[in-house]
Amino acid sequence: MTPKLTLYTRKDCCLCAEMRAVVHEVAAEIPLEIDEIDIDQSAELRAKFTDEIPILWIDGRKAFKYRVTKKELEQRLRRKSGRSYLRWFKERP
Repeated sequence: MTPKLTLYTRKDCCLCAEMRAVVHEVAAEIPLEIDEIDIDQSAELRAKFTDEIPILWIDGRKAFKYRVTKKELEQRLRRKSGRSYLRWFKERP
C-alpha cells in the first residue's frame, strides 16, 4: 500500500516551500501519493490551520508541523509501513 501524504500549505510561505521540497525529494525515491492543499482556498481550513502551516499528514494522521528533514520523513515512513514497502528500505543501497 502506497502511503498517502497530505501537505497543507499556503502561497508565499517559505516553510511550505521547504517542506514541499523534502516531500518531493523523498517521493523521487519512495512511491508516495501526495495531495497538496492550499488552506487559503477554504475558509474552514484557513480558520483551522492558519498559524500551523505547513503541516504534513501521513495516512490521515498529523506527522510534522513547520519543518521536516528527509531523514525524519524516511524514518516515519519506515515505522509507519511495518510491512508494505519496508522491503524498499532494506534493498536501498
